[in-house]
Amino acid sequence: LQALALLGADAGALARARSFSAGVLLTRGLVASPANYATPTSLAACAKEIADRFEGMTLTVLERAECEARGMGAYLGVSQGAVEPPKFIHLCLSAPGGGKPAKKIAYVGKGLTFDSGGYNIKAGAGSMIEKMKFDMGGAGAVLGAARTLAEVRPAGVEVHFIVASCENMVSAEAMRPGDILTASNKKTIEVLNTDAEGRLTLADALVYAEALGEVDTIVDVATLTGACIVALGPDYAGMWSSDEALSKALLDAAASHGELLWQMPLAPEYREQINSKIADLANLGAPGGGGSITAALFLNEFVKESAWAHLDIAGPVWNDKAGGATGYGVRTLAAYAEAVAA
Repeated sequence: LQALALLGADAGALARARSFSAGVLLTRGLVASPANYATPTSLAACAKEIADRFEGMTLTVLERAECEARGMGAYLGVSQGAVEPPKFIHLCLSAPGGGKPAKKIAYVGKGLTFDSGGYNIKAGAGSMIEKMKFDMGGAGAVLGAARTLAEVRPAGVEVHFIVASCENMVSAEAMRPGDILTASNKKTIEVLNTDAEGRLTLADALVYAEALGEVDTIVDVATLTGACIVALGPDYAGMWSSDEALSKALLDAAASHGELLWQMPLAPEYREQINSKIADLANLGAPGGGGSITAALFLNEFVKESAWAHLDIAGPVWNDKAGGATGYGVRTLAAYAEAVAA
């Protein structure tokens, strides 16, 4: 096929469709890439390409030393066992025309470019270690949304795209079960399981996002728990939120763009499961079920005032029958930003 003519098509609608498609294709390519190609450095390079290409987009990449200076002990605890250096990526899309934006959104994506599980290594049938290149599916969705919104440019909306990227590996320097990490908000975390690492990286990223100041909404996107797949199956993402209006807006954005999203309870009854006797928090809930809920409750500890939602996309990030990486999340994130501008 060399050309396709659509008679009577609206030029604006076609341009928007191209922008959404470009974002989804970028995400699919990133998530499908082998982990020796899609490294934290590669994700930072992808972000630079977006920033260099589009007006209104700026990029900051924090290296390890800068993250240490900011006290990001949870994120750096995960990365310390890897040879690949961590890259903390922050793209910012300014509101068209400059000036103070009417709304300020932060999208935070989990960016584990490979997850071995650490010392709690993924082993045995069903561990999916060979597919852990897709553990940066949240980061892929956030970068894809950045690519889309850089062209769509919702009026009056400033959007931040944040990825704390690293690998979770096994080595003499890697974090151990039983270690205590200190996040950038000074909360201490007992590491009960090194394979519950994504929430540790997201913790410092969420603190960073809210510290940008006057952030109306924070949405994190992550391939966070197998428990979410157990609860909802492979096609639905789960959503937890501290704000009813945000929940409804995200559900509407997902439904209108063909992405399956189901609201889950941010159950206060389960909060005590992430208590620790020797730290402020434990990075794993008690045995017996509800693991996706306790993971969300853990993340909620790192957002103070902004409206916040957590999307667990562990199921729909990948579909073998449909060719692998799906690009899930791009359309929902981009559509939500458009809806905020409307």
